[in-house]
Amino acid sequence: MSAAVDLARIPVAILAGGQGTRLRPAIGDRQKVVAAVEGRPFVAILLDQLGAAGFRDVVLCVGHRADEVEAALGAAHGPLRLRYSREAEPLGTAGALRRALPLLEGPDVVAMNGDSFCEVDLAAAWAWHRERGAEATLVAVEVADASRYGRVEIDDAGRVRRFTEKQEDGAPGWINAGIYLLAASRVAALPATAPLSLERDVLPGWAAGALYGYRTRGRFIDIGTPGAYSAASRFFQGGAGRGPA
Repeated sequence: MSAAVDLARIPVAILAGGQGTRLRPAIGDRQKVVAAVEGRPFVAILLDQLGAAGFRDVVLCVGHRADEVEAALGAAHGPLRLRYSREAEPLGTAGALRRALPLLEGPDVVAMNGDSFCEVDLAAAWAWHRERGAEATLVAVEVADASRYGRVEIDDAGRVRRFTEKQEDGAPGWINAGIYLLAASRVAALPATAPLSLERDVLPGWAAGALYGYRTRGRFIDIGTPGAYSAASRFFQGGAGRGPA
């Protein structure tokens, strides 16, 4: 079975419900995933990436300004079917993913942050995840300055051993790229209603045995701050993220 066929059967959840308070000086009260980059909603670049990789089913986990996201994207994007899972109150990234589970049909799911982009071969990442029989894999990307993000430590077997806090040293390192390959059973085991963060509450508990890390040296951008957002157009003019509209 080809990677494209596999990916077409795996639903993707895009985490797009955050309030984006750090970015408000640049975009006001708009939902950050639909902030314009190169004249298009930022999340459309992620949808291009998913469609080109072979995915076909996307659920957007929305909360803050959910109507704005749905109005910007509609029910389809190229080959992708788009659906929406709404939260009435903030549930955090893990809580939003758990809420979306009824729409994420099948034994596997890919989850990704809606405010960052990473150049990665998603088919290769999924093959690597499957070869190890993993139930949870994050994509880790090497960046020149990891101080804004904290670091991910991955051993020679590909297992995540721990996450380290942000360090103001300006040194390069491996960071969490915000893309997760998961068994649906892992998502189902999360609390159904409690606010919960994948990054702070869930992933550290999965480290040291249950969590794998797939390394990529592709380019990465997170638009969560005004400075990063202002750099996004130059980043994508360099060729990252181009795909079918």
